[in-house]
Amino acid sequence: MPNLLEVVRNPIAYIAARWTPTQRTLNRATFTALLLSVIIVVTGGAVRLTGSGLGCDTWPKCSDDSLVATSEMGFHGAVEFSNRMMTWVLSAAVGWAIVACRSAKPRRKGLSRLAWAQFWLVMSNGVIGGVTVLMDLNPYTVAAHFLAATSLLTVTTLTWLRAREGDAAPRPLVGKPVKQLVVALTVFAGLLIAAGTVVTGAGPHAGDTSEVPRMPVDWKTVAQLHADLAWVVVGLTLALWFVLRAVDAPPGPRRSARDLFLVLLAQGAIGYVQYFTDLPEVLVGAHLLGSTLVWIAVLRVLLSLRDRGEPLPVPGAAEPAAHEAVAAGAPASRTAADEAPAPSTAPAG
Repeated sequence: MPNLLEVVRNPIAYIAARWTPTQRTLNRATFTALLLSVIIVVTGGAVRLTGSGLGCDTWPKCSDDSLVATSEMGFHGAVEFSNRMMTWVLSAAVGWAIVACRSAKPRRKGLSRLAWAQFWLVMSNGVIGGVTVLMDLNPYTVAAHFLAATSLLTVTTLTWLRAREGDAAPRPLVGKPVKQLVVALTVFAGLLIAAGTVVTGAGPHAGDTSEVPRMPVDWKTVAQLHADLAWVVVGLTLALWFVLRAVDAPPGPRRSARDLFLVLLAQGAIGYVQYFTDLPEVLVGAHLLGSTLVWIAVLRVLLSLRDRGEPLPVPGAAEPAAHEAVAAGAPASRTAADEAPAPSTAPAG
């Protein structure tokens, strides 16, 4: 019979004391949180691109008279309310990641802190989203909402990457000049994303069919700046790839740099096509998805520059496999003593 007081006081610690996730479960839990953080960015973009930003015209309720969307609110109300419900799906994924990280053995406190940071970012981003609605889609709060979502994406990516490696002291795989190049790449990628929010705030997709104020800048000029920053990021990525090959860096950093370059090429192609076709909604949505993939790829490059070893094996994980083998009729693995030759019993001389 479980101790109910213990369960109520600290349910996560109660679970952690009685359950140990496998490494595969830990990877899946952290990846699911990452996947949902990407999806909620895309669905948030769908709200804006369909003009449904004020489909629910207040917050936390959908309207003054209803907590949920009603048939009278039509398509826009359904789209906005569906995006709000995605927050609960994301919260469930983050909760699973928190429980899995907390239950990992040996204990991984750094990983648990990253998982808990996801929870606070989800909560704060929900509040920022509500303020955005209450302020009738003010473009500056819309930009803050997207940047908060990017912060969540950053933490879920770091949690996923950290879950797949050990907790040994970081061992650098490249020299200081390469690290500085990657830091510059990361900074310019961040500026690229920030410039994208200004393009959104000044561009034609305001997020609602009514008159919504825009940022007082020429969106085509900002779009050109956004494109220039994209070329800087592409150039830095290409330079990084050549440098990593020149110094004969390990496969991990080279592979991450190659993947980032390919994602940037695809994202750049979508960006130019949408610009010259007057920003069709489908391509804008694809470009938004691409921005999340670019940032994930940048973070992968950043963390690939050091090695922290493999995750420690889960205590007792090998024993069930051996028991299953014996139950299936397979011989148990032999120890070193079993492999040693038997002592001779012949008489000396």
